[in-house]
Formats: sequence, structure tokens, C-alpha cells
Amino acid sequence: MLTGVKANPHFFKDALNLRAHRQQILASNIANADTPNYKAVDVDFAKVLQGAQASRGPLAVSTTSSSHLHGISGGPLDARLLYRTPSQPSIDGNTVDSNVEMSQFTENAIHYQAVIGFLVGEAQTLKMAIQGQ
Repeated sequence: MLTGVKANPHFFKDALNLRAHRQQILASNIANADTPNYKAVDVDFAKVLQGAQASRGPLAVSTTSSSHLHGISGGPLDARLLYRTPSQPSIDGNTVDSNVEMSQFTENAIHYQAVIGFLVGEAQTLKMAIQGQ
């Protein structure tokens, strides 16, 4: 999952933002499990992250002085919501399957923690390099 991602410095930022956004979507689905006519939604994580990575060109850097950087810009994620295909919609039109939503919620949380763990490892590596260890 995390191999070969150093090519784009925004990968982990995008992944964390998208994972957090997806967690809110899944939590909303779970919260609305008994709401009549509520349609469960989700995002295609891989497609959105791939699109975000592909849309980023070289980093745009603007400076106010030759001795320092002023800012770095990047594009937003386009996380379009998709309706989940119901396995068995309820009589009241609700398409939330609590088992599916809880499973997706847990899986997404695990992936979120994995990205954070990887970032902590990268930060520790940089710290050791700076300190000369």
C-alpha cells in the first residue's frame, strides 16, 4: 500500500485528508441507519487519491525574498460521493447496511492509523538524520 509513494510529497497529506473525510461519511451512514429514504454513500478512495496525485504538477513555489520560501500550493481533492449499491434495501427506502458500514468504518480507521504510523517513522528518520545518529 505505501511502497513507491515518495515521488509525490503530497501523497500522505492527501491520504490522511481523504481518510478523515471518508470516516465522516461512513459515520454519517451509520448514524442514519434508521432514517427513512436515507441513501448510503461512500467515496472511491483509490480513484480519488489517484486523481489527486495525477492532477498535481510540479510544486508551485512563490518567494518574497531569495533567502526564504513564502508558500507552496497544491490542488484540492475531488471526493465525489457515490451511492452504495444496497444488498437488501429496507421497506422504508433506507440503503444502509450496518454490517457493511461498520466494516468499512473499521477498515478505514486502520488504514488511517497506518498512514500516521508511516509518517511518524519518516519523522523519526529525519530527526535521526538531522541529529547525525
